[in-house]
Amino acid sequence: MFPSILIVDDEPSILQSLSGLLADEGFEVETATNGYEGLKIVEEGSPDLVLLDIWMPGIDGIETLKEIKKNYPTIPVIIITGHGTIETAVKATKLGAYDLIEKPLSIDKVIVTINNALNFRRLEEENRYLRKKTIEKHSITGNSPSTVALKKQIELVAPTATWILITGENGTGKELVARTIHQLSPRVDHPLIAVNCAAIPEEFIESELFGHEKNAFPGATSKKKGKFELANNGTIFLDEIGDMSLKTQAKILRVLQEQQFQRVGGGRILSVNVRVIAASNKNLEEEIEKDNFREDLYYRLNVIPVEVPPLRERSEDIPLLVETFLDECVKQNRSTKKTMTKEAIEVIRAYSWPGNIRELKNLVERMAIMVEGDIIEASDIPNAYKPGTMEKTRSFEEQFFLINYLKDAKKAFEKAFIHRKLLQNKNNFSKTAKAIGVKQSYLNKKIK
Repeated sequence: MFPSILIVDDEPSILQSLSGLLADEGFEVETATNGYEGLKIVEEGSPDLVLLDIWMPGIDGIETLKEIKKNYPTIPVIIITGHGTIETAVKATKLGAYDLIEKPLSIDKVIVTINNALNFRRLEEENRYLRKKTIEKHSITGNSPSTVALKKQIELVAPTATWILITGENGTGKELVARTIHQLSPRVDHPLIAVNCAAIPEEFIESELFGHEKNAFPGATSKKKGKFELANNGTIFLDEIGDMSLKTQAKILRVLQEQQFQRVGGGRILSVNVRVIAASNKNLEEEIEKDNFREDLYYRLNVIPVEVPPLRERSEDIPLLVETFLDECVKQNRSTKKTMTKEAIEVIRAYSWPGNIRELKNLVERMAIMVEGDIIEASDIPNAYKPGTMEKTRSFEEQFFLINYLKDAKKAFEKAFIHRKLLQNKNNFSKTAKAIGVKQSYLNKKIK
């Protein structure tokens, strides 16, 4: 299908010659002798591009341009004029014109400019499509009342510049909420930089956040930009903010207040414009009472609180989540899609999901790989997820008393304990080792 071009000009000779030349180049051409006629054709046919004369009787080119861009902003408009001035060019460009060509027209220049404008429009359409797919990828899955309320809150806060504090249990999807907010915000064309505050060692966090100059410390062989600098004009996502030390909290607070900082080892003050989204699985108000979190930082971050509900409070979403995860497994593993029976869905809906959506996703992926047939039955679900089985009805203590030998009981408990702690700490080995009071090398050996 050939691109369609509308030529709007009050000179019959221009319309005749230009339309003939463009038709010879393979374009579909329509013509209009004034702005009113041109706007009517745009409304009825939505051409791929408009060539628009500036000086016309009645509604002139500038007013016509305004109307086109107001109602059809994606249509590229090229201004043609015999009275080109810098002032006219600047005005037309501000109103959204792609380019301005002076008369007498060079057909080669006209063709090149038209092709460039059409390519630019194609790229814009591709970007809009990719952005839409990204938003869909980062969308919150589910239609339960709590999920609908969460989506509504995201829609309200995303277009603003307000800072947000996301709270919720491990595995509920706090980072997904942050990414959705960024994708729906005016800062979408700039980066979202995520920082896991719990995963960065205390001695490196200042360098990670603010960057460092060359030779600022042993091992700093080159200059490095920090996360705040990389997030300029975009969004910085401070995940697990509650695990940050009080010393680092003080430095973060100063940067958040002033939007200025210095790289480690540097003297130059750098200014940034970032939107801050923070997240924590801890109750920060309780952490303030324990003197583990700064109250002034909490109120600085907690402008709009967003709470992500645990999966057990949105079990109506589980069938849709399972379907989504099964679709992802097909893409990742290039395998045939499997389906889960209603009975199997009901079994997992009855489970409490302490690991929330992350735990559910892991289970679905495991069954998609391990179940040989194309249908996942209730019998395929591991006993640990079945509330009616003996394993679940017995107390945690009773399960270990069923083991005959002490060494086997110790081994079983250690395995269950480490597994649960890893889940609580998002499979972060260093954080888990610190939480249970062992060296990471020891934990690695145990897991292996």
